[in-house]
Amino acid sequence: METSWGIAAAWMGLALLASFISIRYKLSVALVEILVGIAAGNLAALLGRHQVFGLHWHLEANEWIRFLAGFGSILLTFLAGAEIEPSVLRRFLKESLAIGVASFAAPFVGALLFAHYVSGWEWPAALICGIALSTTSVAVVYAVMIETGLNETDFGKLILAACFITDLGTVVALGVCFANYDGSLLVFAVVAAVVLWLAPRFVRWFFARFSTHVSEPGVKMVFFMLFGLGALATLSNSEAVLPAYMVGLALAGIFAHQRDVLRRLRTTVFAFLTPFYFLNAGMKVDATALWGGLGLIVILLLVKLLTKLIGVWPLTRAFRFGMRESHYTTLLMSTGLTFGTISALFGLTHGTTDPAGTFHSYINQGQYSILVTVVIASAIVPTMIAQKFFRPEIEPAVELEIARSSPVRLVPSDDGARIGDMREAPVREE
Repeated sequence: METSWGIAAAWMGLALLASFISIRYKLSVALVEILVGIAAGNLAALLGRHQVFGLHWHLEANEWIRFLAGFGSILLTFLAGAEIEPSVLRRFLKESLAIGVASFAAPFVGALLFAHYVSGWEWPAALICGIALSTTSVAVVYAVMIETGLNETDFGKLILAACFITDLGTVVALGVCFANYDGSLLVFAVVAAVVLWLAPRFVRWFFARFSTHVSEPGVKMVFFMLFGLGALATLSNSEAVLPAYMVGLALAGIFAHQRDVLRRLRTTVFAFLTPFYFLNAGMKVDATALWGGLGLIVILLLVKLLTKLIGVWPLTRAFRFGMRESHYTTLLMSTGLTFGTISALFGLTHGTTDPAGTFHSYINQGQYSILVTVVIASAIVPTMIAQKFFRPEIEPAVELEIARSSPVRLVPSDDGARIGDMREAPVREE
């Protein structure tokens, strides 16, 4: 497996295995890819240490795999933003704002205080802990929405809108607490603001002019914007995935009328790119290095889940979600992956320099390993529970047909139907 083609075959074989497992056991393919990545990465490391069959076993991500994984996370985040129709966000602005802000604030404060006062972490490390555990994984939630068909319903779109608010809070917190306020950040902010302002009108015209061409210039235009803003974000010591969600949200109204283009993008992302992202996330977990911090990992995971429950669940009931849908929403809002790992990596690679010239990162390698493991566990545990026990009972294929013909209320109505109430209701004739 020393050649690039051999490495590519091994990774795609793992992705294929994950697909079979997810279909067989009706689990989210994103979660299965993470688990397969954990198992494969640690097995390869074990075989390599013992030189089994005299071979050098390894599955480490090389440069092009890391690029594909990063591109997958950018496109997945972009697609999640593109699924949030502005009309739905406006209609459920109160619900999404309340749930999203609470979903960020409660775990941020809870994990921050626990890390500093109980675990004894320094304030910068505690801030990184709070930020990393405050997130909701748009990547995982969006993957679940696609697989269940809930992305076609207002209930699913409300969850994605709340995820957007939560992760926006995470980005703002990371910027406010650790921002490097220099010229590159100003350039990135100005260019991003201009692009987000001009993109809807320009891309709408571009698709109208070139959308029927076989070379897909419209898709290439979207890639160009994502790559360009990603490059500027990287130059300003930010992350390339951060502007992707905002671009997706800015273009959501356009893609609402370009469903075929969105479907082709989605096929490319889920079939080819995101397997590298989720497998790579799983392979970052070193099973042999986790035993010493296992107790803290479990406690931090419980802190995140408990604070998410305290922040989100009462609001879902206040907004008259059904009981099953309240549990389902709370659990999905408890997931974490993309921005959680980004925040942890930021803490490991950024820090301060003392007068002697010695660099001190905000968190050390041990703290980083603990945080990444908690983040990955939060992508797996809440989603498995939600999908196994609290998944809305309507079948995806039936739900899509129902959503088009509207014999079932999936959103609040004037006569008091609840969000997520999947039971049939009579349709009033006009």
